[in-house]
Amino acid sequence: MRRIKHYVLLGTNLMKFENLNLIPSILRALEDQNYTHPTSIQEKAIPLILKNHDVLGSAQTGTGKTAAFAIPIIQHLAKDNKHPSGRRRVKSLIVTPTRELAIQIGESFSAYAKYTQIKNTVIFGGVKQGSQVNALHRGIDVLVATPGRLLDLMNQGFISLSDIEYFVLDEADRMLDMGFIHDIKKIIAKLPKQRQSLFFSATMPKNIVELSRQILINPQKIAVNPVSSTAETIQQFLYKTNKSNKPALLLHILKDPNIQQVLVFSRTKHGSDRIVRNLRKKDINSAAIHGDKSQNQRQRALKEFKQGKVNVLVATDIAARGIDIDKLQHVINYDIPNESETYVHRIGRCGRAGEEGVSISICDAEELAYIRDIEKLTQQKITIIDDHPFPQTDKPMTVAEKKEFEKQKQRKKQEFFANRNKKRGAQNPGFRRGRR
Repeated sequence: MRRIKHYVLLGTNLMKFENLNLIPSILRALEDQNYTHPTSIQEKAIPLILKNHDVLGSAQTGTGKTAAFAIPIIQHLAKDNKHPSGRRRVKSLIVTPTRELAIQIGESFSAYAKYTQIKNTVIFGGVKQGSQVNALHRGIDVLVATPGRLLDLMNQGFISLSDIEYFVLDEADRMLDMGFIHDIKKIIAKLPKQRQSLFFSATMPKNIVELSRQILINPQKIAVNPVSSTAETIQQFLYKTNKSNKPALLLHILKDPNIQQVLVFSRTKHGSDRIVRNLRKKDINSAAIHGDKSQNQRQRALKEFKQGKVNVLVATDIAARGIDIDKLQHVINYDIPNESETYVHRIGRCGRAGEEGVSISICDAEELAYIRDIEKLTQQKITIIDDHPFPQTDKPMTVAEKKEFEKQKQRKKQEFFANRNKKRGAQNPGFRRGRR
């Protein structure tokens, strides 16, 4: 593996957090995190939010946007942290699409509010609500929530949004991709008219812009790292091989002593599990996270990865949304995504906030077209690594070969389900009848 160069991506070389008029308690917490210089979005957003402006931010995951909105919200709340009735009421609401991202935002609020009296809790579906309800009863200032569980607890009378002063909609484009648009509109309808609203999205298609108009009043606009760009801190490498040799090539790459921990992307859930099985056979500590895993399994895998107990975390794109791993240096695309923007999001998991990173893509003949699309979008050539033991010898299929391949694949799929139903019918005579 080639040595990677070290870059520092900051807002400006001169800007420090001390220059942003932050209160001592927050500066002390940032010092504990070894944060001295704000990223570009933090440098732009924090002063605007402190001046009570609504903000429309275009920023990818990994640009430091959580701190960009968490720090000024904490400062606002710390300066006006009065509870005349004796009970804390939720003053700030952050809505985000995934459980993993919600948990990480909650952890960030806890870290930055360490030396203040500000309390937060996180609520999400997939687990029993008891502990979440208890935290709400004890009183909190900041609520981080996924849309479904938030509406559930609102409908049960456990949450009121009548005191919300600061509202954040995070990862708005992913929210809509996951089908949360109606939930978001229901939540917005329950918010007070008088509030400060912050809206963040990696992309700004028409439906996102329209949604932002329903939420924001005269917003200040911030754009950082458009989706076509990849971080300057990330070096990108491409290994061409045959599809059948991908497992062996992955093992070869993982022998590099510079790769201590790596996030591996697979296109499918079954593919993720298959990769993990192959790695474990070679005594490589690995775990998979995808939609078929329970929330507890996903949280445990992510926790063990962050703790260094798991060296290789294999994820699908949906499961990886919102994953934020400090100091992650390596990402491997075991399967090349057919959407170029997905590639940008994937490799953005490493090389965050000025840290150095390496992206490695393992490409078979049928995926070469995806690589060309990625290079066209990013306007960057990916460095090809030819010196490896599994070179690509297969050629891309012709149009006719592709059609025949798809026919055979469909035929095999039908045969599989037919045989499975036969077996079930033999084991349980009432099975086929019950299905009618």
